[in-house]
Amino acid sequence: MSNSNNNQINIPQAREAMDRFKMQAAQEVGVNLTNGYNGHLTSREAGSVGGQMVKKICPVRTARYERHNRIARGHLQTAQYIASISI
Repeated sequence: MSNSNNNQINIPQAREAMDRFKMQAAQEVGVNLTNGYNGHLTSREAGSVGGQMVKKICPVRTARYERHNRIARGHLQTAQYIASISI
């Protein structure tokens, strides 16, 4: 099994878009990100930028419904459904 890295972006416009997306995510979480190497960032800061990007790409949807309780007649029960869309 090979350990080749397939995380290369081959389209220049996609690289630019990803860089803008990364800068936007960094701004949202309050991390001072610069173009190029960001060795001054802590692991926590870098992880928060990546986490924010994942949140934007793979949103979690929550739906809450009230339904009649099957055991106690006349009572309503709240059911919460959580769905994550992954590609």
